[in-house]
Amino acid sequence: MRNSAALLGLLLSMLAPLPAATSHDDYIVYFGTYTAAVSKGIYAYRFRPSTGKLTPMGVAAEAPNPSFLAIHPNHRFLYAVNWKASGDQPGNTVSAFSIDPRTSKLTFLNKVSSHGEMPTHLAMDSRGTTLVVANYGSGTVASFPIEPDGRLGEAVTVDQHTGPPVKAHGGVPHAHDVLFSPDQRLVYIAELGLDRVYVYNLNAARHTLSPHDPPWGVDDPGSGPRHMAMDPTGKFLYVNNETNSTVSVFAREGDGGTLQETQAISTLPPDFHGRNSTAEIQMDRAGRFLYVSNRGNDSIVVFVVDEQTGKLSLVENVPTQGKMPRNFSLDATGKYLFAANETSSTVVIFRVDQGTGRLTPTGQVLDVPSPSCVIFYDTAAQR
Repeated sequence: MRNSAALLGLLLSMLAPLPAATSHDDYIVYFGTYTAAVSKGIYAYRFRPSTGKLTPMGVAAEAPNPSFLAIHPNHRFLYAVNWKASGDQPGNTVSAFSIDPRTSKLTFLNKVSSHGEMPTHLAMDSRGTTLVVANYGSGTVASFPIEPDGRLGEAVTVDQHTGPPVKAHGGVPHAHDVLFSPDQRLVYIAELGLDRVYVYNLNAARHTLSPHDPPWGVDDPGSGPRHMAMDPTGKFLYVNNETNSTVSVFAREGDGGTLQETQAISTLPPDFHGRNSTAEIQMDRAGRFLYVSNRGNDSIVVFVVDEQTGKLSLVENVPTQGKMPRNFSLDATGKYLFAANETSSTVVIFRVDQGTGRLTPTGQVLDVPSPSCVIFYDTAAQR
């Protein structure tokens, strides 16, 4: 009888369903795209970091030029800028969607005006109550309340950047990136057209922005600050400069709103002499390595970070195996980097060496039309 019971237990255990995927082993990767050619909007793949396996899930939502995406902290909602590129194509809006973690499908909730031309980037505070958008074409910044149901309210702050025209950038302002400080009190805006990093005070209760004192930090003349990253300690701000292909390192002084540049380092190999512009910047979670993409050189440059000074030293330049890497992203485990090559419509997967930061192609190449943004969604994190 005892042996029979043991055998029955063994059989039942073999027939029992496998345990559900746990957090950090079942992700959806969403890709924002440009829709002027063949793309229909936002695309999705299922991704398991434990195996590196990717499964296509098709179009998550149709939308005009959803060129940059952001996921709400509660993992229930996704937001996209909609860039009006030309003609009668709709755009210059911000859209809100709800997320189905089982299917990856996005259900449209609402959209509001971005209060500017060509919205290019968006981010929200850690509580998910205020969303801020940078409008590249007009050089305006707008803040919006996020309702409990995920919908966006109308803008409560709209600020127009002005300043001496910079010939290298066409003589007009170009707000390009949004970054919240670790304590959520400040919002930084990379202003490509004016060679500045604007600093705003955030009133979380009212969802409003007001100029900090001083209202901006100055980047090198003609540099073209595009995107930003911050180290885990919050001591240093890193800005990749689109026009002169450099990274500027700023020390955050005082309350974090005063920026003092301590280094500017090239993103290009010394033997490269063609045209280039930088695109994306990202730091690993431990703050040991910084990554920047080059368009023209078509590479990811890897830097090692000095933890005391925040300064950078070159590790390597790695070809992205495609054209115009507009965006890339490290997955939550830090073991993979997804490089989105806009012109070649490919996303190339690299494995990240945890000790050195170096990148090695995995051989996996995804076909994604005109990709412009990569974000990871943990299917177990919705709450």
